Amino acid sequence: MTAVVPTETPTLVSGTPVVLRSHGYEAAIASVGASLRSLTFEGRDLVVPFDADELRPAYRGTTLAPWPNRVVDGIHRFDGVEHQLPLTEPNRGHALHGLLSWADWNVTDATDTAVTLTATVPAQAGYPWWLVVSTTYRLDADGLTQTVRATNLSDTPAPWGTGPHPYLVAGPATLDEWSLALPADTVLEVTPDRLAPVALASVTVDADRFDFRDERVLGAVEIDHAYTGLIRDADGRASVVVTDPSGTGVAMSWGADCAWVQIHTADLPTGPGTPGHRAGLAVEPMTCAPDAFNDDAYDFDTGVVSLDPGASHEAGWTISAR
Repeated sequence: MTAVVPTETPTLVSGTPVVLRSHGYEAAIASVGASLRSLTFEGRDLVVPFDADELRPAYRGTTLAPWPNRVVDGIHRFDGVEHQLPLTEPNRGHALHGLLSWADWNVTDATDTAVTLTATVPAQAGYPWWLVVSTTYRLDADGLTQTVRATNLSDTPAPWGTGPHPYLVAGPATLDEWSLALPADTVLEVTPDRLAPVALASVTVDADRFDFRDERVLGAVEIDHAYTGLIRDADGRASVVVTDPSGTGVAMSWGADCAWVQIHTADLPTGPGTPGHRAGLAVEPMTCAPDAFNDDAYDFDTGVVSLDPGASHEAGWTISAR
């Protein structure tokens, strides 16, 4: 039998493209990483976009699974067994943002207003469990809602967590001029060099940097921290709102399934003038804390899910124009 060798790239660099439209919104989804490539409302960007035939800049817009954020040193202990994950954040020496960010997810269902993509996490070194993960993006009058669902196909419990990675855009002004409303009482302090978790603290520990419970201008603050102690509305939802001086804005909201949110002002080591530097505000609702797979190492509830064999877990969030 003669092997068939592909002679050309079968798809765009970012994978299979899907475009959704509804109620003035348009969302472009890329199958690599089940990524939100762009989101607009009446032609206005709500997230920092990237081109369909462009290698996705880092983790912009991707779906984070089976963990969000970092596993420190790539080492985690689960049910008494230590595991070593590949180090995918080499400059800090951590395993970053799960195992599916560069996977080409399968588009399993698509309409004009919704798309579902599915991927498998195969058992592997550092994560010896089989999971099937699906995500659905859906547009309606409330904006773009993404849900992520995981099912454990293994015969032992598996550690699980998820979250998204969009960079929100409030309007035409710079990030320093935007106002932020962030309803959180508590911030996770981290080491300055490696961003490894240290301890929970009140946002008043450095109010000028961390306390945005009352909406105010971001200014020159640099944040790359996880928040919890979220202040929720009567329906149990938390919302982060970013507003441009022109009056436009964008909000991201989520329910009780996400007890954490990572906020990142997109400061790049190469600094001003680098494409993407402080171009948007990363708002990442997370089902669990950074390094949650090492739950026993901390004196707070990290929120890591122990997903039983055959069991499923679902979480979701919504991005809306303001």
